[in-house]
Amino acid sequence: MSKKEYIQGSLFEEDYLIRTLGNLGNSPEVALTELVANAWDAGATTVEIFIPEEKGQDLIIVDNGTGLTKKEFYSRWMKLGYNRLKHQGKKVTFPKGVDLQRHAYGRNGIGRHGMLCFNNEYLVVTNSGGKKSTFSITTKSEKEPFIIKEQSFDDSNITGTQLVVKVQKNLPKPEHILEVISARFLHDPKFKVSINRNTIQLEEHKGLVFSETVDVHGIELKIHLIDSKKARKSTVYQGIAFWQSGRLVGEPSWIVGHNMVLDGRTKQAKRYSVVVQTNDLAEYIREDWSGFKNIKDLNPVFDKVDEVVQNMFSEIAKENVEESTKQIKQEFKREYNNLSPLGKYEFDEAIENIAINNPTARQDAVNLAVETVINLEKTRSGSELLQKLSLFTEEDIDGLNSLLDKWTIKDALTVLDEIDKRISVIEAIRKLSNDDSVDELHVLHPLIASARWIFGPEFDSPEYASNNQLQTTVEKVFKKTIDKSLFNNHRKRPDIVVGANSTFSITGTADYDTENGLTNINKVLIIELKRGGFKLGREERNQAVGYVEDFMNCGTVIGSPYISAFVVGESFSEKIQPISTIENEHKVEKGKIQICLFSQIVDSSERRLFNLRKRLNNRYENFTGKELFQKQNKLAI
Repeated sequence: MSKKEYIQGSLFEEDYLIRTLGNLGNSPEVALTELVANAWDAGATTVEIFIPEEKGQDLIIVDNGTGLTKKEFYSRWMKLGYNRLKHQGKKVTFPKGVDLQRHAYGRNGIGRHGMLCFNNEYLVVTNSGGKKSTFSITTKSEKEPFIIKEQSFDDSNITGTQLVVKVQKNLPKPEHILEVISARFLHDPKFKVSINRNTIQLEEHKGLVFSETVDVHGIELKIHLIDSKKARKSTVYQGIAFWQSGRLVGEPSWIVGHNMVLDGRTKQAKRYSVVVQTNDLAEYIREDWSGFKNIKDLNPVFDKVDEVVQNMFSEIAKENVEESTKQIKQEFKREYNNLSPLGKYEFDEAIENIAINNPTARQDAVNLAVETVINLEKTRSGSELLQKLSLFTEEDIDGLNSLLDKWTIKDALTVLDEIDKRISVIEAIRKLSNDDSVDELHVLHPLIASARWIFGPEFDSPEYASNNQLQTTVEKVFKKTIDKSLFNNHRKRPDIVVGANSTFSITGTADYDTENGLTNINKVLIIELKRGGFKLGREERNQAVGYVEDFMNCGTVIGSPYISAFVVGESFSEKIQPISTIENEHKVEKGKIQICLFSQIVDSSERRLFNLRKRLNNRYENFTGKELFQKQNKLAI
């Protein structure tokens, strides 16, 4: 497009580019880190940085890389958002005579603007292709974000680039920059950096304890555990540090992804550090190297690092178990001395297990476990619990501590037993309802009949049971309705009737009439359970209506109770109404018939139990439906 084809182009404030650079334009350590990375990408083997003592003096960076020709400077340095990967690839190009291989850091072309951190003008002197090119760069232009203010060209027989800026702001401290660069670039003998002629002593991991190489879906990771005491220096890698091609990604942390590998307050976190080296994570790194992108593909990588580091700490715990147990016994010296010889032996054994299996546990969590062990030893009981406690994770110990603050053991067991019983019923129904081979009479129906709360909270009462009145009515109704019926379980409750393709359970509640002293049935629950794979239709619905009407007509025996009937099957026809009501001669509702699916029973029961079954799924997944059924003691065959 020519200038004549538009009216007005964009205008730029003088500091526009600087304001868009973020930390690169305001933090000397970030700016110099990026400029060192640029030298790495240019194939340099040496980088010399000269930092002045005060503002108004020159800060100079010199490298011996490939440099840039005039054409390359125009197309690369002067292009905003220059895509290095697109135009130059992942591999670094070296000057002639240098036989090395390395991966480039740069991708988005912002690192070269680091000199703007110190002034809005700077000088670039670059040598390549037999020419020395000098460019004066400034942001003082309304029409462009930055421009070449002046340029000159001479002959040259060397390669490399020199950057010069008169520091007007953000004067860096040489000793601080020395530490920062050291912390952000791993040791490479073929890439030397000096600041004011002081060579950086890059970390050589003298305190290396463990190293392990792993492969995660084609991504190779070299994981190193470092002991800062053995290295004889305070670690600059506090936490887990990821290094892509020798450069630090973001800041080290004991949290990787969604995993808290270690509590930063523990002694291990303060003493040890982890370095993860790789060349395969470049595409997952943010543009400014401040961390990793939020990508699910990284989760397996983080999980593997967590697993390996935990294993490393477990090995350390085994080696240091004597030291750990000695420290614990010293802290609990008085209580320990009061134990019997056998108690001391078992105490030592338990503490050893805690130290080995929970090497990263916080001290307060360990103290809780130790106090529990001592109390158990004092009572000389609970050895099985003692063994379980020694295997507790940090989260389990915290949870137990919180639980015991609010509940007595008896309270907790009462509630947990009832929850376990009910969830076991749900799981058993879910796992058995689609199995045609299940004994419906002796397994599936007793499960559903024993869990009357599934059909409504009003049925969740111990008052529900059969009695002589109801039994008489059951015999009368079903002997009349079902040919060759077999009336089972006369002495067991609930009563179950076997039909041609169904089983029925009938239970009710009795109401005591204080005026005449007689007992009447006030509620009846009928559950008709069809055999596996049965599709419910109008005939089955109408049959259930008939049963309800027959019960209503037995008023001389059981009075006038409200009757709820549920017909349970695998599926039902869309042509029928799933709910029907029955009224007496006075138009008062006295009964209801509901079509119900096994899947509905499971779903509704889960909601009644606050979806605890899903949250506790791992507890029940390894049990078969039959095993869960057998857990119900009242219904065990």
